[in-house]
Amino acid sequence: MKTVHIAVMAEEAITFLAPKPSDIIVDCTIGAAGHSRGIIEKILPGGKLIGIDRDVNILKAAQETLKSYKENVFLKNENFRNIDSVLGGLDVTRLDGALFDLGVSSLQLDDASRGFSFSVDGPLDMRMSLSGPSAADIVNTAGKDELADIIFKFGEERFSRRIAGAIVAARRRSLIRTTSQLADIVMKALPKTRPWQKIHPATRTFQALRIAVNDELNALEEALRKALDLLSPGGRICVISFHSLEDRIVKNMFKDFALNAELEILTKKPVTPGRHELEVNPRSRSAKLRAAIKMEHI
Repeated sequence: MKTVHIAVMAEEAITFLAPKPSDIIVDCTIGAAGHSRGIIEKILPGGKLIGIDRDVNILKAAQETLKSYKENVFLKNENFRNIDSVLGGLDVTRLDGALFDLGVSSLQLDDASRGFSFSVDGPLDMRMSLSGPSAADIVNTAGKDELADIIFKFGEERFSRRIAGAIVAARRRSLIRTTSQLADIVMKALPKTRPWQKIHPATRTFQALRIAVNDELNALEEALRKALDLLSPGGRICVISFHSLEDRIVKNMFKDFALNAELEILTKKPVTPGRHELEVNPRSRSAKLRAAIKMEHI
């Protein structure tokens, strides 16, 4: 069955961005263009939609979705931390809106060959850009302390050292090459009874490795700062995060810019999916949306 990606809180994101004709909007994580499909219709005539994604394969899905608007759409296979160079290459110096949806696409999660999920067995990869060291490289070469630090820092996993020890012991017998191998190692390393745990035992470890492989948190901090600097007065930014580490970066950066009178925060508390969306798309359950507007006098 073909995977269909459902954009998370699309209506809310577009409402906060408030796109209008002739606006220049950048979707920094365009994916399959679930959000951008709604944005492009509101910025015509005269508007420009710039879509950035690290995954060249998923960018093809965006191109197909937006093919009717090709004169107003510019897609770039790039890391969003390089938003300034992407816009510079298009002779764009100011933005009316910026959107970040930090979730992994369903198209990526459900593709076993990408190795993002323990739900489907596949090579332990997790690379957004299909280049550079993979999760298997880290798992099979990093020292026990380094692995433990990655799992604790990026996965907030209380049993990080126990898991790291189990990984090192397992790879002495044979290299860890698949998602199911790693998930099995993690499950066996954890206490048998975990009444407090509502998620799969390997969730935090997989999250940690994905963040490490793609340098996600550093990239987010760099991209957010650049996007905020590029916003025109009255321009808006909207960020949808999916775990506390991302949300903390967004919350703190918005707060810092607001304290300097550069931003007005539109979401005093993060917006979360409604009951209907949770029923239709359970993967949206951890999403948090924050939005802000660039102050007019800056």
